[in-house]
Amino acid sequence: MSVAFTREEDLEATAADLADRPISSHPNLVTEQGLALIESELAAARAAYTAAQVQGSIESDRTSMARATRDLRYWSARRASARLVAPGADDGVVRFGGSVTIEREDGRVQTWRIVGEDEADPAQGSISYVSPLAQALLGKRVDDETTVAGGVVAVVAVSA
Repeated sequence: MSVAFTREEDLEATAADLADRPISSHPNLVTEQGLALIESELAAARAAYTAAQVQGSIESDRTSMARATRDLRYWSARRASARLVAPGADDGVVRFGGSVTIEREDGRVQTWRIVGEDEADPAQGSISYVSPLAQALLGKRVDDETTVAGGVVAVVAVSA
């Protein structure tokens, strides 16, 4: 047996033994959009699993089967643990599912929507409710200030 063949087999075996995706220990709070995202990802994982089964024997492509199985386990667990949180009252309090606009000490103004862990995407303006920023802002109102990462932020707007 050649060395190249052995290494290829070892890489394939390693890829097939992918570790599970870590699941947060926090409650899996979701907005309606977050629940839809989880259901979409679960459907995609099911489709990938089915495709991996159809493409041939598991031995011939253990990597795609391992990935599909791992993702299916993750999204199934996230769907099973999801707790839909209804939109809160628009009473001026920063809540899960709502948006908050802050002003930082350096004058930057940012708006964030506080959402579940799976739907958080800071580049798109949404942060997880377990993030330090969200934790510091939850329960605050307009004109309240709080300290985040050593800097002061002021709440300038809140919406449900």
